[in-house]
Amino acid sequence: MKVAIVHYWLVGMRGGEKVIEALCEMYPQADIFTHVYDPEMISDRIRRHRIIPTYINALPRATRMYKSYLPLMPLALEQLDLRGYDLVISSESGPAKGVIPPPDALHVCYCHTPMRYIWNMYHEYRAGAGRMTRLAMPPLAHYLRMWDVASAARVDSFVANSATVAKRIERYYGRDSVVIHPPVDTDAFSIAAPSNLGEYYLMAGELVSYKRPDLAVRAFNEMKLKLVVIGGGEMIDEIRRIAGPTVTVMGAQPFDVLKEHYAQCRALIFPGEEDFGMVPVEAMASGRPVVAFARGGATETVAKGVSGVFFADQTVEAITAAVKSLAEVEFDSEKIAAHAKQFGREQFFQKMGSHIDGLLRKRASIH
Repeated sequence: MKVAIVHYWLVGMRGGEKVIEALCEMYPQADIFTHVYDPEMISDRIRRHRIIPTYINALPRATRMYKSYLPLMPLALEQLDLRGYDLVISSESGPAKGVIPPPDALHVCYCHTPMRYIWNMYHEYRAGAGRMTRLAMPPLAHYLRMWDVASAARVDSFVANSATVAKRIERYYGRDSVVIHPPVDTDAFSIAAPSNLGEYYLMAGELVSYKRPDLAVRAFNEMKLKLVVIGGGEMIDEIRRIAGPTVTVMGAQPFDVLKEHYAQCRALIFPGEEDFGMVPVEAMASGRPVVAFARGGATETVAKGVSGVFFADQTVEAITAAVKSLAEVEFDSEKIAAHAKQFGREQFFQKMGSHIDGLLRKRASIH
């Protein structure tokens, strides 16, 4: 079976790329199509595959400025020649599903979220943009929304990475979807001995505005409790500027450093609304509780009173109250790690494989 995997851009190893790694394991024969490809930023697992970029990759400074080329991406996708492929799997949160699949091919879209910058977070992105971008966004977003809805008809089956995203797919595309959580390598993490636990809390992940890292830093400044921040991103300079004496901003770190901090922190602080959110699952796989905003994917992964606590509002006061409430709950590291196992890689392989195989059988019986 000839398989094509379409991913929006390959410029780093975040949650979407972890899904691509798992799909590469399931389909070692697959070719990968993407808008922009930076080989140095991608894992060996993905690099082993034949990778075909669109013409966006040849544009000036594409690996850094790829988001600026967003209006050109629909046209670039439609130029990809997928003749001869039996199975097309698109990985969507930037433009990916808008390819034109062969008539007899099965097209499954694994949707991390409909493009948040034109749908559910459009107004937040526009408010934070520069003057020229703010002026350009309304007509460009209008055009992209029309294309995005039209291209949803090219998908045979949507798979949502969470129930939160399934609701967005229904709202914006009018389509049903199957929920299959993304694969978290829960076996890569370990529980620290109680004697090795530190006195600090941890915030990890990319430092971008919608994740609200500023809220956590301000809360820990006020509480005068230790917070370690691991992650790079466009807000790192701002986070360093507002960090008080109890906040340590480490920037991006290798996996071994992150793993150690997960295992030894008092709890993970998760102040943003995520589509799914692998970071809380990784912390739980390390046996540590999570303090999470009660919206989005965290509500599906964190079990209140078992693996963490929630706060209802994105405010310094709400985070402070939630951190203090941790003392009222007796957490069991083994139970927390066991809870995280349900989001492991084997569950993804089994559910995704079963779903696609069922669709292929059904298609074969019809044709």
